[in-house]
Amino acid sequence: MKARVPKDSLKASTSIRAKSGQNKRTRQEIARLMTPTRLTCGGVEMITKTLNKLIADAFALYLKSKNFHWHLSGSHFRDYHLLFDEQADQIFATIDVLAERVRKLGGLTIHSIGEVSNLQGIRDDNERYVAPREMVSRLLEDNLYSAQQLAKAIDICDDNKDVATSNILQTFLDETERRVWFLFEILEGKED
Repeated sequence: MKARVPKDSLKASTSIRAKSGQNKRTRQEIARLMTPTRLTCGGVEMITKTLNKLIADAFALYLKSKNFHWHLSGSHFRDYHLLFDEQADQIFATIDVLAERVRKLGGLTIHSIGEVSNLQGIRDDNERYVAPREMVSRLLEDNLYSAQQLAKAIDICDDNKDVATSNILQTFLDETERRVWFLFEILEGKED
């Protein structure tokens, strides 16, 4: 027996990717990916858009953390090298959870690096050399930005009665605030 998809859910999922230039076949293919949900059409669309931006930022922050992990030098090499790697792993672990949540809601998530680039709010860092304390400072700034975006996303989920996504984001916010704390304490310490 086939599950019944609420019409409101069908419209939400289709409208997320069905742009005016797409043909009928493309809209039908997208409709095959829809998941039934209790949320409204507008709620699914708003939460999907918000989560996809968080995913893009997580990819950008993950890569920046790994970049600094790989290109680190100096007297605190081991400590920072391990910290950046630990933080990168934690950030990377959020991506699949967020993307699968988008799909559970009937939305479509990121398909490419180009899409990440278009959505990310965290700037890339392509400098060949960054001093270790400056790496910590930049990661602190980016994690603070991520915390702000997570808090806004929680509000959007709460406004749309999406408790499950809000709970996931609250956990990720706590993890982000912990990263902020560690990075802040490094910067507050005395220079050796």
